[in-house]
Amino acid sequence: MVSAIAAHVVAGTRLVPAPRHSPGRLPALSAARAVPQAPPLQQTAPSGLRAHPGAQPQHRTGLLAALPPLSSRMHKLLVLGDHEAAYATGNLQRGGKDSAASDHAWAITRAVAADAVRVGWNRSSFLQVMLDGPYKAGQHARALQHRRGYDKAAAWLQRAWDGAQDYVRSVDPISTRQDFHAALAAFRARIECTPWKGIAGKTDLRNLIARMEICARAGSWDHTVSERDLAERMGCSRTTAHNSNQRLLHTKVLRQLDNGSPTEGARWMLISRLPSTTSHHWSTPKGPEAGGAMSGPGVRRPDTGADIDSRAAGRLMHLDAFAHHGLGGSGLAVLAALAERDGQTLTELQRTATISRPTAYRQLRRLEDLGLIHHAGELYQLSPTALEGIGTQTPDCDNPVAGWPETAERLGTAGAGERRRRHHEAQRIHWRHEQVRHAERRRAARQASLPHPAVAQLQYVRADGCAINPTTGEVIEGLYVASDGSWIVHASAP
Repeated sequence: MVSAIAAHVVAGTRLVPAPRHSPGRLPALSAARAVPQAPPLQQTAPSGLRAHPGAQPQHRTGLLAALPPLSSRMHKLLVLGDHEAAYATGNLQRGGKDSAASDHAWAITRAVAADAVRVGWNRSSFLQVMLDGPYKAGQHARALQHRRGYDKAAAWLQRAWDGAQDYVRSVDPISTRQDFHAALAAFRARIECTPWKGIAGKTDLRNLIARMEICARAGSWDHTVSERDLAERMGCSRTTAHNSNQRLLHTKVLRQLDNGSPTEGARWMLISRLPSTTSHHWSTPKGPEAGGAMSGPGVRRPDTGADIDSRAAGRLMHLDAFAHHGLGGSGLAVLAALAERDGQTLTELQRTATISRPTAYRQLRRLEDLGLIHHAGELYQLSPTALEGIGTQTPDCDNPVAGWPETAERLGTAGAGERRRRHHEAQRIHWRHEQVRHAERRRAARQASLPHPAVAQLQYVRADGCAINPTTGEVIEGLYVASDGSWIVHASAP
């Protein structure tokens, strides 16, 4: 169908030209055809980020065309902003009513700056992109420039750039899968030497161990897992796993990249960073400041001799014997500490397993009754087959267990994992049925509205920029395409 304006010109109807556009300018659509497009941004995401099916290549135009390409995720963050709210976690530093928005903008700016440093941008290019470009990530910097001037905005971006440079220099670059596994091993060593106190701490330890196993297989800090799958790996309920995720998000050890889809779990990222030496968080807009121990929530730091074998804990934590009413997280920590270094005293186990003295007495007595550990003098040692759940007869245990299922039977927690899996599967089936039901009730999509008649369509423009009648192929004299893509008629046209 011929465009409305083109039809009027063919019929001899005179249109009023738009005086703000030059009629002699090269048509925009023809110029787009004549000039080759910028190469698309490569879809090799950092840290082995899995590409999603159907993802379209991202084209770099404008200020980004001449710069080294950012990763696909950072390019999306720069251009579109943080629409998934992955960087919206509140900062540990107290502030006014608008501190949440400024902290969110600061986290976005730091993330873009860090990736820009990695790919080889310089400071002036970063400032130009953030202040002169139309990109969403620079909106806060442009608002600061409008309110307080260029110098203040440039100084704010300079602090973000300097911090990103220091961070990139302080960490080893991850360019291969081997580099990632080396970084993961260092992260695992820090987790194993960190004291995880209380029931919540032991649950967070299970959460991180489960995520480290997923990341090890994925070869990336980015990983996909749902809360129910994570709960089954941890050996706890979905609510417990959700609360643990919120604690780890608050302490900046974990970041949620998206909310998932009806068929896939959410995407997360483990954050491996150097431990902070100050009470303030490292990502505050003003940088770390001394503020005393009460200036923010406590940050777990390696100290006090905590030492466990996280791989042994990962193999055991999903079993029914380590459910909340069974051996629990403290029993798991005792076995993991003895698996790391066998033959410890009660006092040493308090430090290495990060448990209180009454808890240590209770768990050691329970493990002795099951035949999983024995003591000679003051030293407690694992039975030869304790990690397989097979106890050994000792003076303190006449009837040792023959496996983890029997251990769960004695503790009264047998079948907890199976019940949890059946419950989660029932919830998944109910969710799929609800999706089908809503799809049946969904209204048919409305037909897309026709384009505005003033907008030039490709079928009406020839390669050399002339407007044509697509039905006859005749050139329409006096009709041009303005710089904004709209039709414009020269004043001298008949």
